[in-house]
Amino acid sequence: MNESSQDVTKLLAEWSKGDRAALETLMPLVYGELRRVAGRYLKQEKPGHTLSPTALVHEAYLRLVTQKLPWQSRAHFFGVAAQMMRRILVDHARSHHYAKRGGGALTLELTEAVVPPERREIDLLALDDALQSLAKLDERQSRMVELRFFAGLSIEETSEVLGVSAPTVKREWASARAWLFREISRGSVDA
Repeated sequence: MNESSQDVTKLLAEWSKGDRAALETLMPLVYGELRRVAGRYLKQEKPGHTLSPTALVHEAYLRLVTQKLPWQSRAHFFGVAAQMMRRILVDHARSHHYAKRGGGALTLELTEAVVPPERREIDLLALDDALQSLAKLDERQSRMVELRFFAGLSIEETSEVLGVSAPTVKREWASARAWLFREISRGSVDA
């Protein structure tokens, strides 16, 4: 773990104990990475979307500061932040009355990390529906997708957050990707 990761983890632990000064010191250290995660979410949006990466980070920040979690690590923090950003975008899409499949809904491009090499554009609401279905079958695999795809965590960071071995993450990540690809493909045919 590098010095910056150690600093972030230490500040997260202090914040968990109620130290507001730790939060004030923490935010400048993590802001750039939070913007990168937000940018990943919004990179493939259709023109005219009303949220910017900055607005998404700020909305996530407002939700994060109310969390009473015992932060385990930097990776845990970014995993929770990515999950919040996903929920914000899904809520935003639903509140603007977008059609469930298409119709101007916010879309994300699933890279090779989730689907086979050909690039596919996917509706955020379809992905959210598929992730919710996956969570009913296997909560850990659903969480793994959030950590790997949305938060951009490595295999090692994901294994740390989930408390499983890296080979387990690799195996279940492949399974989750295949399952999501099948479900989303099936949904686009059914739509």
